[in-house]
Amino acid sequence: MMKAAITPRRMLFHTPPPIPIFFSIPSCPLAMLKSLIWGIYYCLFNYTLFDFNFWGLRGYLRLLKDKYFWIALRNTAYYTVSIVPLRLFKALIISVILFPFSTKIQTLYKAMFYLPQVSSVVILSMIWLWIYEPQFGLLNSLMKMVGLPQQIWLGNKHLAMPSIIFMQLLMRGGSTIVLISAALAGIPPSFIEVARIEGANPVQVFTQIYVLTRGGPEFSTVTMVYQIYNRTFIEFDLGSALAQAVLMMVVLVILAIVQFKWLGGEVEY
Repeated sequence: MMKAAITPRRMLFHTPPPIPIFFSIPSCPLAMLKSLIWGIYYCLFNYTLFDFNFWGLRGYLRLLKDKYFWIALRNTAYYTVSIVPLRLFKALIISVILFPFSTKIQTLYKAMFYLPQVSSVVILSMIWLWIYEPQFGLLNSLMKMVGLPQQIWLGNKHLAMPSIIFMQLLMRGGSTIVLISAALAGIPPSFIEVARIEGANPVQVFTQIYVLTRGGPEFSTVTMVYQIYNRTFIEFDLGSALAQAVLMMVVLVILAIVQFKWLGGEVEY
């Protein structure tokens, strides 16, 4: 008696259940809740490679006196306040430009803008390290061609963070373009036609319907995420890292509540 051939479909449906379940455990809500509880618990301890003792809220008091914590917090706020409006503005402009074109053309360009989202962060970082390289970098070569002074982009504390923001502005934001384009596609064409018949110009139609620097130099690019990573894997001060992570979580939860309460109104057509 001949055995049935093993097809990809049979392999898919005959995979032992424990294997896919095992790989999905890290994203399980219960596993995430457990990690959160343990994180809050261990942040109450002086937890290092050589010491483990309870110190309660003294870890948070130490953070308030830690100048590097405040530097990281300031840089994080600077980065967030700068990149979020710029990225939204960029996505908004591109989405409006693509809006009149056919679906195929929109899909093509949206795929092109989204491509950096799925590209290797290491490869993109190496490319931008070459662009910002002081001696032979592309950007300084262009500056020299037009007669402008060359700069040490990632070695100057006044230029390092703007350089990273510029890189992120150009290379990221593809998902925002996709979301805004989908929102624009949900606007009924009749609304646009009525606005045009009423004599509105294009601007009125839209407005009415609608790991590069390692924290340097001089800690000018240290953010909260990098500070947590540094405290955990470089200094092995797990208690302090967990305390900062908990504070960061509290800030993000507050911002999320504010966003959903005051900026999350539903729009129906």
